[in-house]
Amino acid sequence: MKVAFLGPRATFTDLVTREMFPHEERIPYATIPDCLDAVMEEEVDVTVVPLENTLEGSVNITLDYLIHEINLPIIAEVTTPVKQHLLVHPSVKERWQEVTKVLSHPHAIAQCHKFLHGSLKGVPCENATSTAAAAKYIIEHPDETVAAIANQLAAKEYGLAIAKDNIHDYDFNHTRFIVLSKKNIPLQPSTIEVKGYKTTVMVTLPTDRSGALHQVLSAFAWRKLNLSKIESRPMKTGLGNYFFIIDIEEKMDEVLIPGAIAELEALGCSVSVLGSYPYFHEIR
Repeated sequence: MKVAFLGPRATFTDLVTREMFPHEERIPYATIPDCLDAVMEEEVDVTVVPLENTLEGSVNITLDYLIHEINLPIIAEVTTPVKQHLLVHPSVKERWQEVTKVLSHPHAIAQCHKFLHGSLKGVPCENATSTAAAAKYIIEHPDETVAAIANQLAAKEYGLAIAKDNIHDYDFNHTRFIVLSKKNIPLQPSTIEVKGYKTTVMVTLPTDRSGALHQVLSAFAWRKLNLSKIESRPMKTGLGNYFFIIDIEEKMDEVLIPGAIAELEALGCSVSVLGSYPYFHEIR
């Protein structure tokens, strides 16, 4: 089995992929759409991509691509702590405060705002496609005095020095990743267990109906279906047009969730199920 992940090697996505699929062939792709397209085009069997970060919120490119571009079910979710470090070429370790540029994924840069503003104030930050791509750039350009924000595995993978560790703004920094596949893939992670199940649906409200969102929530509330998240995203059809992504803390059953969906459709809503899947927590 082949597994796509947001590369290059040693991204946080790679860490999760190694845990979830320890015995499978892992293939890095440069962008999130590339990972998703690889499954759709059957280059790989399954992919792992980031969905949401504690500090920076949803990864919009993942949500929008799933909704607007492809039809690919979610088969699992994994949450892992995120620890960001400042990496430099070994020759620069003792003078890391002299770096002229900091590279990383935009979410990682935002997660380390306090450190960057305090210790590297005025040093420009430049976006990379991933944290590991930033680390790889440094080892490939040893003549440049630049730093990367990435994880410990990236430092080991690319032979970099950790100039400052744990530079993220808050200790409870976590990221949710989702696993997607056209197939019923067996999940046998090496060290973690299933913590529960979720069903994720996309709901589009009827046009210009007062109280429509209240009615949607009521359909879940009186059935005692707990919602762990509700998020709006633009439909991209005009200002003020939104759909809602809703996470239900239940596995798809034969009565409650289908009943809620039928009630929403009777109200004039459009409902799509994005997946019903197990979720795993706390890869260390």
